[in-house]
Amino acid sequence: MKIESGKLSSGVPVVVCPMSSLESVTVGFWIGVGGRYEERAQMGISHFIEHLLFKGTKTRNALQITEAIEGVGGYLNAFTSEEVTCYYASATARHLDLILEVLSDMVLRSKFPAEEVERERGVICEEIRMYEDQPAQVAQEALNEVTWGKQPLGYRLAGTEKTVRAISRREIIDYWKANYHSGNLAVVIAGKTTLGEILPKLEKILARVTQGKRAPFQKQKFVQMAPRFLWVKKPIEQTHLALGFPSISRHDPRRFALKIMSTILGENMSSRLFQEIRERNGLAYSIQSSAAYFHETGLFTVQSGVDTTKSVKSLRLTLKMIDQMRAKAPTAQEIFRAKEYVMGQFLLGLESSSNQMIWAGESLMGFGSVKSPESVVNAIEKVSLSEITQLSQEILRRDRLNLVAVAQELPEKEIRSVIGLS
Repeated sequence: MKIESGKLSSGVPVVVCPMSSLESVTVGFWIGVGGRYEERAQMGISHFIEHLLFKGTKTRNALQITEAIEGVGGYLNAFTSEEVTCYYASATARHLDLILEVLSDMVLRSKFPAEEVERERGVICEEIRMYEDQPAQVAQEALNEVTWGKQPLGYRLAGTEKTVRAISRREIIDYWKANYHSGNLAVVIAGKTTLGEILPKLEKILARVTQGKRAPFQKQKFVQMAPRFLWVKKPIEQTHLALGFPSISRHDPRRFALKIMSTILGENMSSRLFQEIRERNGLAYSIQSSAAYFHETGLFTVQSGVDTTKSVKSLRLTLKMIDQMRAKAPTAQEIFRAKEYVMGQFLLGLESSSNQMIWAGESLMGFGSVKSPESVVNAIEKVSLSEITQLSQEILRRDRLNLVAVAQELPEKEIRSVIGLS
């Protein structure tokens, strides 16, 4: 994989991943703000703006924006995370100029029509209600709140109905002006193009971009000395369990060791948790682990959906497997299989222009540069048994356990007893 990097005269970084064998191209406009940059009273404003940039610019209305891309067989979308917002589009490479023009128009010249703001306010409230009907989503959001408290990493990305209804159009425009500028913007492209082709096009398109500096964020303050538990009561058939352990940041070189540990524990069908909870005991259809990384911290999670009458047994077995990961080093064969799985999934993902653009964009926004896939593979191969063991003992501690259960009924006393709470 080839990576070409440059910078516009405005200071906006540009990364291009040429893929000459493809006929497509994917363009991403990345903004360095997300949920953790918000004030609590404005929770959800980054996501609100993500919606509104599709609703009209000085030259296009909402329908014309989508027709411009879909009318040439393309795809247009966006997402908001804790630390970034991304607007991206894919189409055949002969429509590259159109993609660049439409995305820049949306990101830098939106009008935020008053009627669209009110209409989208209702749409987002419906989106929030939709998430409330998804137990796994409820469990993850509640786990963030339990783990991080009333700090930005504990906020809901879509906000709450109360905050979304309270955010004014003026606040939206002010937030957009304060953050959508050269200091927070990066352009990442993957597909049938080159940096030499892209730079002059972007110089022209982004010639009048507002200047600014990268937005600051509130660092997470964290103190936990004992397990925490929250029961979210929902009229559902299953019990959804979400366990979380505060973890390491994306800048910690041991993040590759954490990925291997997570893979061994619960990221695929041959993992310890899947084999124990589903295959041997039939307690869950789905159980998996994952790791989220932020600037200065992270969160390691395990989620499952189980029969409520079997929730105590499932939790006890899950914690047993987690404790075993701390106490007993994985075998050489487990480590080998996990490394091959992680490297294979990573390299397979890079075969599409959209995945390659998102990987490169996340790397650029998170680290300030894009490392070669070869360097990532080398780092994975170098993960040692001692790194995995040390990380397991550091992260998977019962006194740093956070547990959320989403269920209609729950043997609460037994659940609390299992995690060491009275």
